[in-house]
Amino acid sequence: MGEQKILVVDDDEFIREIFEQAFIRSGYKVRLAESAEEALEILKSEDIHVMFLDLNLPGMNGADLCSKIKEENSTAIIHAVTGYGSLFELARCREAGFDDYFAKPVNLSVLVQAAKEAFEKLDRWDK
Repeated sequence: MGEQKILVVDDDEFIREIFEQAFIRSGYKVRLAESAEEALEILKSEDIHVMFLDLNLPGMNGADLCSKIKEENSTAIIHAVTGYGSLFELARCREAGFDDYFAKPVNLSVLVQAAKEAFEKLDRWDK
């Protein structure tokens, strides 16, 4: 696998910046989007396989975005990140194809570890 790039999609600028700093410090390239629509535009031109998506986005929500991404890239590893966790939402995340689910506030080291494990899994699949 080429460079290790992560896409972070969240409508909260502060969250995007905090996630970006944590991932960059860990050696990853990071792309940011504040909406599902912006994320889809980025994915048209960039090869990104590890993503962290907020579920509550303006316009298209994170679960619908995940489903759409998985249609185009079934090997993408996509993590849900939300401040509004519920059992219904967990079930919807599984249906949408999320690989994991994190409730805000989340420890950044947990997200960095999730990214590391995602890239290790992708490397195994490439071999």
